[in-house]
Amino acid sequence: MNEHGHTHGNHTHEHTPAGMREHAERTPETVLTIRAHSGLSGDIFLAGMLRMTECSAEDTERLLSAIMPELAGSLRLTRRQVNHVGGWHAEVSLPRQHAHRTLTDITKLVAENGMNEAARRLATETFALLARAEAAVHGKKPEEVHFHEVGALDSILDICMSCELFVRLAPSRLVVSPLPVADGSVRCAHGVIPVPAPAVLELMEGVPVRPFPGEGETVTPTAMALLRVLGAEFGPWPAMRVERRALIYGTRVFPGAPNGAVFAWGEGETPCRLVLRDMKCFGVQADRGACLRS
Repeated sequence: MNEHGHTHGNHTHEHTPAGMREHAERTPETVLTIRAHSGLSGDIFLAGMLRMTECSAEDTERLLSAIMPELAGSLRLTRRQVNHVGGWHAEVSLPRQHAHRTLTDITKLVAENGMNEAARRLATETFALLARAEAAVHGKKPEEVHFHEVGALDSILDICMSCELFVRLAPSRLVVSPLPVADGSVRCAHGVIPVPAPAVLELMEGVPVRPFPGEGETVTPTAMALLRVLGAEFGPWPAMRVERRALIYGTRVFPGAPNGAVFAWGEGETPCRLVLRDMKCFGVQADRGACLRS
């Protein structure tokens, strides 16, 4: 055998050259993680993406004007404090609507706006998934569903802008904490309904959840659909080197409960590489071979 392998009896063991191992370890992977302490909604997702892409007020307005010029000037990322802890909040100012749009109506809106093609596909898939969930709940076909809350312009803005910014950030992985759920109710076009809302329940199959000490809606259909379409995986904090982070608040504040969602983005790391880097920072000579053998 050559220097990269050896033979024991009838068994040949080949070893990856050290240079190749190091190259494989250095393969760049970026991770976006969302720790949804009090839940997740379309506006929370949008605010988080604005912070992760480091989109300035000018950039935000320029992007919104390019995507949906009729909504120019309607979105601002503002500072907000909850329990004396500062965070960020997406403020959307649009006239109150009672538009009952169909999937065809919304698909046409998305097709005609100025989105990046990849982002347009994601937004279209998100609305199609919401239509299938609503259809299953109401015993209709997806094309027969009339969107109420999700059909309003603010929800369309949340989904379209979130998809556009997600494509710009282009994380290799999206890792989300188990979603907090609570009992309670929410008022919608159909009246007062229990939470999680029926469409959320429909989309929640296979998603890990955890109890939440507050009461009321914690996860909205918009957020649930975005997570499914964007390929979210669920679990604890991933091994990563945090480069950007933000605490995001939604519109609702839950008394006596942790509020907000933490967004963090950075380079993905194996635990081994994190240890090696940290040891190097402190001038400690690491046993690289031991790490590779572990």
